[in-house]
Amino acid sequence: MSEIRVNSLSGAVVVVAGDRQGRPNRPAGCPFCPGGLEAPDLYDVRWFPNRWPPLPAGRAEVLLFSPDHGKSLGNLGVEGVRKVIDLWAERTLALGRREDVSYVLVFENRGAEVGATIDHPHGQLYAFDFVPELPRRELDRSVCTLCRPQAGDRLVTAADGWWAAVPDAPMWPYEILVSPDRHLPDLPSANDSARAGLALVLADVLVRLDQLFDAEMPYMLWVHQRPTDGGEWPTAHLHLHIAPILRGPGTQRFVAAGELGSGVWFDPVPPEDAADALRCLPGASL
Repeated sequence: MSEIRVNSLSGAVVVVAGDRQGRPNRPAGCPFCPGGLEAPDLYDVRWFPNRWPPLPAGRAEVLLFSPDHGKSLGNLGVEGVRKVIDLWAERTLALGRREDVSYVLVFENRGAEVGATIDHPHGQLYAFDFVPELPRRELDRSVCTLCRPQAGDRLVTAADGWWAAVPDAPMWPYEILVSPDRHLPDLPSANDSARAGLALVLADVLVRLDQLFDAEMPYMLWVHQRPTDGGEWPTAHLHLHIAPILRGPGTQRFVAAGELGSGVWFDPVPPEDAADALRCLPGASL
């Protein structure tokens, strides 16, 4: 069973989940391929409860992006990415309706370098019974800063009501922020047109990341959206964070003592240079 504790010195919330020590690490047989343990039948996209949940009561899920073991989210094409977005929205709505869920976090870890334990295109969902600190800090602002984007020379691409840019103060080299032009609070609120636009821009930037160093880019991706606790949350503006972990070809950007000890991040790549490098790549076909 998981146990939520609060660090008495820092106030940080920590979920202690000792049962997860037994989960598999890159097993020889893939349980996510059709016919495997977690996917007995053919599918386009699929979800199921996490067998080693860090949160109790069915509040942790695994989301399969494709039956093709050799694919990744970025090379599914716009149509394939759209199916994943629909799955994200469906599961956000389903979990968000529960009385014991206050915030739904959809995320992906791509690559063994960031802890992906199974090499098959998939992500996860955590349904918290509280609003976690990081999205809450964004939500607690008095105005929505995403409604007034000033990306300028940090813009990577834009299409169909969505834009992708390197943040003004990125924590990770080649970090990307993806956001709609209009104030859209969450995935379930996105209509057909909005989801199509997100699929287009997300597919584009993920292709650019793989082209950047001519290799598959390990990254972390997460979706921030409106809490599901019934509050008004007027500044909730749906957006995605993409944190690639390479700062150069074959060179990983490590988070070490100076940053963990101070809470101050040090980025070796100016965001304008990162955006220019990504912008110059062909990306997906827009």
